[in-house]
Amino acid sequence: MTVDLAGHVVETVGYNGKLPGPEIRVRAGDELEVRFQNDLDAPTTIHWHGLALRNDMDGVPDVTQPRIGPSDPFVYRFVVPDPGTYWFHPHMGLDLDRGMYAPLIVDDPNEQVRYDDEAVLVLDDWLDGIDGASPDSTFRALSSGTAMAGMAGMGAGAGSASMADLGDVDYPLHLVNGRPRADAPTVQARAGGRIRLRLINAGSDTLYRVAIGGQSMTVTHLDGFPIEPVDVDAVSLSMGERIDVVVALGTGVWPVLAVAEGKAGSALAWLRSGGGTAPAPTVGDRLAEHDRRLFDVASARAVQAVALPVARPDRSVDLRLTGAMKGYAWGINGRAFVDHRPVEVAQGERLRVRFRNETMMVHPMHLHGHTFALAGERGARKDTVLVKPMGTVSVDVQADNPGQWMIHCHNTYHLEAGMATSLSYVQ
Repeated sequence: MTVDLAGHVVETVGYNGKLPGPEIRVRAGDELEVRFQNDLDAPTTIHWHGLALRNDMDGVPDVTQPRIGPSDPFVYRFVVPDPGTYWFHPHMGLDLDRGMYAPLIVDDPNEQVRYDDEAVLVLDDWLDGIDGASPDSTFRALSSGTAMAGMAGMGAGAGSASMADLGDVDYPLHLVNGRPRADAPTVQARAGGRIRLRLINAGSDTLYRVAIGGQSMTVTHLDGFPIEPVDVDAVSLSMGERIDVVVALGTGVWPVLAVAEGKAGSALAWLRSGGGTAPAPTVGDRLAEHDRRLFDVASARAVQAVALPVARPDRSVDLRLTGAMKGYAWGINGRAFVDHRPVEVAQGERLRVRFRNETMMVHPMHLHGHTFALAGERGARKDTVLVKPMGTVSVDVQADNPGQWMIHCHNTYHLEAGMATSLSYVQ
């Protein structure tokens, strides 16, 4: 498809010719059928990110389903179990760093959060077709060690080591709902009401810190699951994560600014209510709110209805996140996915997984087909969690969905280089 990014006209691939692709909205408990047709010249699949669905619908090629070849159809059909904010994308190669992603919203028939309006904001980092760049050429440069200019923390004048820690690629554009800052979208809401913003980080290599000029927000959901509400000024999302916030509005126009953590650049949208005046023509690179109350995921508490029951783990497993920029070889426990050793688990087992990051890069770790609970009483329910350089994050997994499930870093380039293993149910 052809996409006009505020004057940058690029050829890319996507769903139904849209960027992002078409939103799918269902109710919890619905059976969803998606009739998929692959009109690409390469095989692909769809992964339904965050859903605890049946294993053969999970969309991992050669693990849960065959690759969908060029010109081939495939029907995905499964029950959608849990309400929340989810999304879908391919699970092959580097296509996620093109235009193949879209939101999947699962409405809660028993929604407890009160709001008047709603908007989905999908964040993305973009390089495909800009000045001749592509995900493939970027990966080749990273793998060969020749990536210098244009790579975060590697080029001349890159600055502090924190840039290298937070991402490998310095993207030329950052998007909200498929549009860069020069063509920022506007979200309309009613004056005096409350709007729910569903934030999705569909980026491949960028963490975003999101704030709203002149506004605070209340965090209500993480990765689809409700938490005890927390009032904050800014939230940070790693790749694959979703955060829902509620904002109480008067009348006016406010910038929603997603700053690329550790990099230059940001994505912008406008939030407008009532007869608010037109937005200012420019917004700075950072808002005061970005450096005020930042949401702390580790301190979040799941609401009682969705909290993982308190129980002693049956077993603990360490997953060491290994690799380095030199040679661009990333893995888990020192092994790339092609040579991985699965984490074996039995149905009904409570497993404690300790992600131990032995690298100087951040790694957002994603588990398919399940949610896990962060450590502590009523720890937040999530499916993706950021593990900081040389840090450890412990999560509890209830083995209640048999199958073969991927565990991997949601940095697209780290996954392509091999940072993945599997959770394998055994008798």
